[in-house]
Amino acid sequence: MHVNLSHRGQKPNSHMTEKKTRSRQRLTADRKTPPSPTQRRGKAVSQKQTPKIFGRLRKALWQALLLPFRMVWAIFWRLGLVICLLVGLGITYFASNLPEPNALIDGRAKGSVTLMDRNGDVFAWRGDQFGGIVTAQTVSPFLKNAVVATEDRRFYSHFGLSPRGVASAVRINLRAGRGPLSGNGGSTITQQTAKLICLGVNYDPKVWKSERAYERECRRTTLWRKIKEAIFALAMEAKFSKDEILTIYLNRAFLGAGARGFEAAAQRYFGKSATQVNATEAAMMAGLLKAPSRLAPTDNLTGAQARAEIVIGLMEQESYLSKAEAEFAIKKPATLSAAATARAGGYFADWVMASGPQFFTRNTTEDVLINTTLDQKIQTAAEQAVRSIFDTKIDEGSKAQVAVVVMSADGAVRAMIGGRDTRTTGAFNRATQAKRQTGSAFKPFVYATALELGYTPFDIVRDEPVTYDIAGSGAWSPTNYNKEFAGDVTFTQALAESLNIPAIKISEHVGRDLVRQIATDFGITNKLAAGPALALGASESTLIEMTGAYAGILNGGSSVLPYGLNSIRLLGDAEPLAGRAGGIGERVIDEKAAQALTYMMYEVVQSGTGQRAKIDGIEIAGKTGTTQAARDAWFIGFTSEFVVGVWMGYDDNTPLKGVTGGGIPTDIWRETMISITSQSVPGPLPMLRGSARISQKVEPIDHTKKSKSGRTIFDTLFGILTGNN
Repeated sequence: MHVNLSHRGQKPNSHMTEKKTRSRQRLTADRKTPPSPTQRRGKAVSQKQTPKIFGRLRKALWQALLLPFRMVWAIFWRLGLVICLLVGLGITYFASNLPEPNALIDGRAKGSVTLMDRNGDVFAWRGDQFGGIVTAQTVSPFLKNAVVATEDRRFYSHFGLSPRGVASAVRINLRAGRGPLSGNGGSTITQQTAKLICLGVNYDPKVWKSERAYERECRRTTLWRKIKEAIFALAMEAKFSKDEILTIYLNRAFLGAGARGFEAAAQRYFGKSATQVNATEAAMMAGLLKAPSRLAPTDNLTGAQARAEIVIGLMEQESYLSKAEAEFAIKKPATLSAAATARAGGYFADWVMASGPQFFTRNTTEDVLINTTLDQKIQTAAEQAVRSIFDTKIDEGSKAQVAVVVMSADGAVRAMIGGRDTRTTGAFNRATQAKRQTGSAFKPFVYATALELGYTPFDIVRDEPVTYDIAGSGAWSPTNYNKEFAGDVTFTQALAESLNIPAIKISEHVGRDLVRQIATDFGITNKLAAGPALALGASESTLIEMTGAYAGILNGGSSVLPYGLNSIRLLGDAEPLAGRAGGIGERVIDEKAAQALTYMMYEVVQSGTGQRAKIDGIEIAGKTGTTQAARDAWFIGFTSEFVVGVWMGYDDNTPLKGVTGGGIPTDIWRETMISITSQSVPGPLPMLRGSARISQKVEPIDHTKKSKSGRTIFDTLFGILTGNN
């Protein structure tokens, strides 16, 4: 027991402890342990050799696949770097060569001409109009907002280009079946401005045949030009502020009817400054940017108003207009000013431009103001008369044409119509350009010659059959219009009834050369007929020449040079550079002879072929004219204040049907004169008055009859022909 108790109480010795520890380690070591390093290497070679080969192959294949992309990327970023450098150089170059904004505002190669009537009111414009400078700050806010909303709503936020706008434009063009650059361009206002200034290239007449060719080149759309345009736009953005760019755009944009810039357009269409236009007017002008020639309200007011309605919608969309303001603007669209609506005096303006000094009209490099003789009330009266008569008395579809000239006694032209289309510019002017046979409208100059030589309105000539031997043509036997003969008639009766035989007899007896001389001195400059038919108006003349010659009869026998220009001055100058080049010239016949002729022409209206010209309470003198086969019909007549000439016919010389000088031309004359005289009643005619009677019968006309000067007809004729008169 002791032994056992003693053994339990002793501590285990170290030997036993070590033994137990080894025993425990051996028990642990009996578990599966990792192989030795040598074993691991042997195993890896056997187990991983095949996957490693596949990995290398996979890596090589991947690298082979990535190689093209890496090459492309390498080329791309290098090319991109080159492009960025080139773009940067381009921007730097263009920016360094850009002048100050003010130098880019007016880029016109030629100046403009503004024509004003006799009262100083503007009625016509020619050339590229530039009304003056407006800026983004001074222009009407409505106009500024309308332009931005319509052309480039992100103008103030982009850097000069709009990728979204370009992408949208390309998509629209492709959908429409056009090329990507054809049609919508997606250009920003900055890009449009770059195009307007032609990428900084100024017009050179040595390079381009015309300014139109220059502009066509500037507007050409190619990929390379679009690239240059984009770079130039970036250069502008780098050098100019947004408002400076917009200012250039507002002053350079073409807006139809010859208007360059919004100031000129506002004055042209609305008679006010671009600083004063309202929302509807602003919308209409902004809408013109899309198609200025087609939508110009002077030619297409309906189209301009429809486009303006779209612009108003865009302004509302961009919150520039409230819904109520937009609705009001749509209900009350913009309309033209009275001057723009009337478009009066287009033919007159063309005539002034053609007849005035070339360096101040057609080829001016300055902005010129021309004061003219035009009276817009008289012009309107003539236009209304033409429309009224043609609407009521001419068959629909007829191509018959008309011309009208209204002139004062000193040659000042107050109105002019050169064709049925009275609202035109640059058209053939039948009042000044058409040379037509005058017919019996020439006869007053035959009688003027006789009266100057001492004959009276009461002398007698026999109306009877006659035959003349015309060299190279044979016998010629003229007749009267009615194929009848009146026998003994006074000069007055012969003229009133437009008898042909008396006129020929008088012309032959006083001498054709003298008749030609009198007619030429009165202003008929065209070559006159050489044979007896001279007296019947076989020669050609223009309406303005004939009207001017009749003005010489009205003023007492002095020639006149018709004129329409009173003065010329430069815009901003007070002193004129030139004055009128026309008016009363040399005396042609004696004043008493002119008064006697006026009396005879008065009887034409009172009892002769011109009776349809009568107006109650007004003394009128005139003469009808109808050429062979009625190819031309004339009536030229006058009161104490104005001479009015009317011509009617076909451009191709087709005979008129049922029309003579005493018919429709006289009706047009009367309607015109009624409107004129409603404003101011004319006084009595300067004509022969009293109870004069026939003093003698002269048949045939006595060649030795004395003139007022005591010289015989032969003496006078010889003096004229020899230059010793």
